[in-house]
Amino acid sequence: MENIQSSRRSFIKTSALGAIGTITMPAILGGCSSSASKEEKLKEVVVPEILEKAPEGKALKAGLVGCGGRGTGAAGDFLKAGSGLQVTALGDIFKDRLDTCRESLKGKGQNIPDDKCFVGFDAYKQVIDSGVDVVLLCTPPAFRPLHFEYAIKAGKHCFYEKPCAVDSVGARLMLMMGRQATQKNLSVISGTIYRSSRDHIETYRRVAGGAIGDIISAHVSRMGGALWFKLREKGWDDMEYMMRNWYNFCWASGDFVTEQFIHEIDKMSWFMGDKPPVRAEATGGRQRRITGDIYDHMSIEFVYENGCRAHCTSRQIGGCDTQTVVMLYGTKGYTNCRSTIYNYDGTIAWEYPYPKSKDDPDQTWKVPDPFVQEHIRLVTAIRTGVPINDVEQQTLSTLLTIMGRESAYTGKFVTYEQIMASTQKLGPETYQFGPVPGFHEDIPLAGSAPKV
Repeated sequence: MENIQSSRRSFIKTSALGAIGTITMPAILGGCSSSASKEEKLKEVVVPEILEKAPEGKALKAGLVGCGGRGTGAAGDFLKAGSGLQVTALGDIFKDRLDTCRESLKGKGQNIPDDKCFVGFDAYKQVIDSGVDVVLLCTPPAFRPLHFEYAIKAGKHCFYEKPCAVDSVGARLMLMMGRQATQKNLSVISGTIYRSSRDHIETYRRVAGGAIGDIISAHVSRMGGALWFKLREKGWDDMEYMMRNWYNFCWASGDFVTEQFIHEIDKMSWFMGDKPPVRAEATGGRQRRITGDIYDHMSIEFVYENGCRAHCTSRQIGGCDTQTVVMLYGTKGYTNCRSTIYNYDGTIAWEYPYPKSKDDPDQTWKVPDPFVQEHIRLVTAIRTGVPINDVEQQTLSTLLTIMGRESAYTGKFVTYEQIMASTQKLGPETYQFGPVPGFHEDIPLAGSAPKV
């Protein structure tokens, strides 16, 4: 590897060459057009069932890989999903992160012994091999495909955080292992919380049933403030610095569009039927971010086969206005993809019936915590023997973000065929502490090859 990440011109070149073992992503749902009645269409739309908790059943032990804030949160959410659930093993590359997580879980009744706490880049293997039933994969996303592969080969059910990869090579591995999970009757679910949120699900059900007609365009916006970063401290080698500051390095996080904006892009893709676009046309840059090599603003236009365009824009810059919006427009109306469907005269055609308050005696339509609901769905699938597997949908959403990122980085339009066939592999050849060949913090410059 000539650099810590493949050159952007190399991406365009290698993606055009194709790759051995390329996996074609199927369309998950058909179009909305149909002669069937509204009622018939709604009956045809299959959505997840929302439960207060998972059913009783076999006791399940979970191992957590990645003990940062999100991993600690996921472990707590797993414990809330039902009875008979334990977290029995922890793994992280940093002992201080593991210790903080361990202390937090102790407050939730989980006393994890020393011999079930593992530190280092191979800690994931020790956690997975420690006798657990379920693995919670919550490390920086660069490691997700590697860890998922080991877990599925070991026959473990998985919760895995979004995104599922940072490059096409990792995405293809996720697809391959996702299909192996299906063959083994294993259940896997990702941290795409909107798909486990009752109000979003009910709105989706109506849109998929034809409530706004055929989809003609989408507007997606996530405008937020600056996120965390770490300045390099004395004594940190290249790898420790990048791991302590992982969000700000593209090879580790996939850039902010892949690590964070994926939530809104995934929601858009879900409501549009989980169909891959033809290409991405993007621009972006960096104005205020302090460390690493990723952008802090990006605008992506996804173009679909039928001519539909979806505009997705995001920034992470402090001192600016903020908003999060996912709007979908159809031939009959439009929706905020969360709770409301509108007519084109601005009137409301349908609105989610939220309880008036937590004291309202009718809590039929309350929205349970979607972070916990993901784990309820996973545990329910395991205990009922009816597996769930969302790897294809999550991988498609991840690939969309990678398409957008690479288009912005290179200044080139990037097709879905290119991104599926690309041999680009980000990151160092081996994961170990110490100096990293090719280490740099150069920012990608559209239209120009990066420094080597």
